[in-house]
Amino acid sequence: MSEALAVETLTSGYGEAMVLRDVNLRVMAGEVLAVLGKNGMGKTTLLKTIMGFLPAYRGRVSIFSKPTIGEPPHHLAGRAVAYSPQEQAIFQELTVEENLKLGLGRRARFAPELKRVAAFFPFLAERRRQLAGTLSGGEQKMLIMARALIARPKLMLVDEITEGLQPSIILRLADVLRREKSANGTAILLIEQNISFALSIADRYAVLSRGEVVDEGDARQPGADTSIAEHLSV
Repeated sequence: MSEALAVETLTSGYGEAMVLRDVNLRVMAGEVLAVLGKNGMGKTTLLKTIMGFLPAYRGRVSIFSKPTIGEPPHHLAGRAVAYSPQEQAIFQELTVEENLKLGLGRRARFAPELKRVAAFFPFLAERRRQLAGTLSGGEQKMLIMARALIARPKLMLVDEITEGLQPSIILRLADVLRREKSANGTAILLIEQNISFALSIADRYAVLSRGEVVDEGDARQPGADTSIAEHLSV
């Protein structure tokens, strides 16, 4: 099994404020790694540093065995990487279709790929001309997920997609991610606070606390949820 993402002794932050401290993580092809932690523990900083939105103070990030530190974020799309950020993730004044096309890039493939993601989220095809900003909160999250999936990424970075969603939509998103992993061998780095959602998808987990990995293991091992919950309750 090849390595999709390697994070080695990564240290990063904002200006002089250090947030991540010597973080080491690996995600193999076709594997889901869930990184859990409370707010303010460095989870989003981790993704932004991997994507190149924040500079690394030290350490190394490799995607498909190629170092990426210093590369602009748009270069990663060419390496089949999709990023679903937690905030400001859709363009409110663009239509559903226009938002999806931003994720695809090559428009010649749009029709068949829309059909593929609309099998997961049928409203996308039915309301493709609707402004994205008029969708409900749950529908916007599904649009974010569809936009990440439409280009058939080999690596997905997903930041707290379940926040504020009702249980039925969370179950649907979990099913979609499991199917994508199974069908296309997609590697997924999943940032979450929802333990049950994360463990229903993940192969392995890591817990981030104050910018450091304090626990990690097999997501299917007995007691994984208890161990994670203890760290999140501190």
